[in-house]
Order: sequence, then structure tokens, then C-alpha cells
Amino acid sequence: MSKTKQKVALITGVTGFAGSHLCELLFKENVEVHGIQRWRSKSENIEHIKDKINLHEADLLDAHSLYKVIDEVRPNYIFHLAAQSYVQSSWASPANTLEVNIIGSVHLFEAVIKSGLDITIQIACSSEEYGKVLPNELPIKETNPLRPLSPYAVSKLAMDYLGYQYYESYGLKIIRTRGFNHTGPRRGDVFAESTFAKQIAEIEQGKKDPVVLVGNLEAVRDYTDVRDMVRAYYLAVQKCQPGEVYNIASGRGWKISEVLNLLLSMSKVKIKIVRDEERMRPSDVEVLIGDASKFYKQTGWRPQIPFTKTMEDLLNYWRERV
Repeated sequence: MSKTKQKVALITGVTGFAGSHLCELLFKENVEVHGIQRWRSKSENIEHIKDKINLHEADLLDAHSLYKVIDEVRPNYIFHLAAQSYVQSSWASPANTLEVNIIGSVHLFEAVIKSGLDITIQIACSSEEYGKVLPNELPIKETNPLRPLSPYAVSKLAMDYLGYQYYESYGLKIIRTRGFNHTGPRRGDVFAESTFAKQIAEIEQGKKDPVVLVGNLEAVRDYTDVRDMVRAYYLAVQKCQPGEVYNIASGRGWKISEVLNLLLSMSKVKIKIVRDEERMRPSDVEVLIGDASKFYKQTGWRPQIPFTKTMEDLLNYWRERV
């Protein structure tokens, strides 16, 4: 009996939050992992697994560097996770966000065409593309109108549709996943639930006054644990149809104020909540709750990690860091 050849995966954004968790999952699945990192990019998320990843220097804005890596690695799968992924930053630097997320994706697709290899590509699109969702449109299906409310959302929408166009035009095996919010250990402290956890950990250590600064607490988000999310990405390249788009979500909404209260309940310290104008956005998406039944049917995936466990792990992650 011949042994099946080990699969090879290439991850863009390997040093990022989801990228690091995806590496851990792929090791368990006996997949050979290669990652693209920019010269001098910060890699603390993968510090503990760095020696197991084959790292390659390349830049999404340099098409030739991408082609060289793809030609050398010859991957079965590409997970395209690299992006300017923070909504708030997209207001401060819209042009940079559009360039990295749109032009970077085009460069990647062009490099795959040039390689002539048969590669399945998962692109991490975003629930932010839905933007302004009407009350009668919940939970959100893939067919919902897209009404983006930030430069970030527009950049993800363009990447999403480029994925569709490259599938139709060139037959590239691109699977578009619209992930709703995902969080857990190693989440950057610019995101609401992570900044709350970090502030609480600092207060517990006596490094900060017992005050948590907050932005808009009224928004409702659909959270999935990052470890469930990367499991979904891996199932997507194995079981989903190229050219199709799939929501990945839990189907349950959490008000940001509830998330904060949950985290506060895990701490023994008395803490005051103060609204910080700096943390408010020009326009905010009010409610994002996803309908992921199309993805469930295709893959059998279900979220497994309860949200309370996700928040506990996130808080403990910051307790170790601060």
C-alpha cells in the first residue's frame, strides 16, 4: 500500500492571530506548513512554534516575491489570511488598507496563475462586508445585500469579489469564507474584547487604575473561538466548492456590554467603566449575526468551544502577558 503524500500548506499572514492558530491545527493534521512573512515583521504569535514552520520572506505588494515562494513550495493549499485587519485603522489609513487587501490579493492570484499549479485557495473575507444590516435580515445569509460601512469592509468586499472573478475567469480554485468575529488567546489588544481583558489583567496586577475604557457597548457581534474558526478554514479547502462563498459563524449574538460583563465577572477586582471618545468610530455596524447553515451542510462543522471558555482563555492569556 502506498503511503499518501503529506499535504503542503502555505499561509499568508502566518504571524497573525488566526495564522498562528491555523499552524497549530495543521501540525496536528500532519500537514507541512509554510508561511509568508514580511521582512522584519513581528512574530511573537508564532514564537513557540517557529522551528516547525518553514518561513519565507515575501510581500503581498511584491508579486514576484510571491511567485518565487509558490513556485518553490508547490503547496496543495493556500490560506490567504494576510490583511490590514483592524477596522479602526482603516479610517486612519484607508489607502494603505485598500492597497494591502485588494492589490495584495490580486498579486497572490496572479502568482498562482503564473505557477500553473493546481492549488485550492481559501480567502478570509469578512462579515464586515454586510455592514448596514436591516432588522428583518437577521441572521445574515450569504445572499444578503452588501452595504459596507468602513474602508476595511470595502477592501474585503473587493477581495471577496476578485476571488469570485478569478474563479470564473481563470478557474482558480478559490473558496471565499466570510468569517464573523473570532477571538481567543493571542487576539490583538486593538479589538474590544481583547482590550477589555488586557485592561482587567493590568488592573489585577496593580499596573493600572481600576477603570476600563470602552467604546461603543451597544454593538452586537457573533463570536466564534479562533480555534473553531481555523478548523473551519481547513475544512473549507477540503470540502467546499470553489467559486462559492460561505459564512462562518456561531449564529448567536453578544452585545459588547455583555462581553465586558462576562470578563468582569471573571475578576475579583472592583472596576469602573468609562466611555472613551477616542474609541468611537465614524460609523459602526450595529448588529452582525450570521447564518452559517450553508457551511454546516457542506462540511459538518459546528463550533465546539463555548464563549465563556474563549473569554476565560483570553483573560488568562493577558494575565500571563502583563
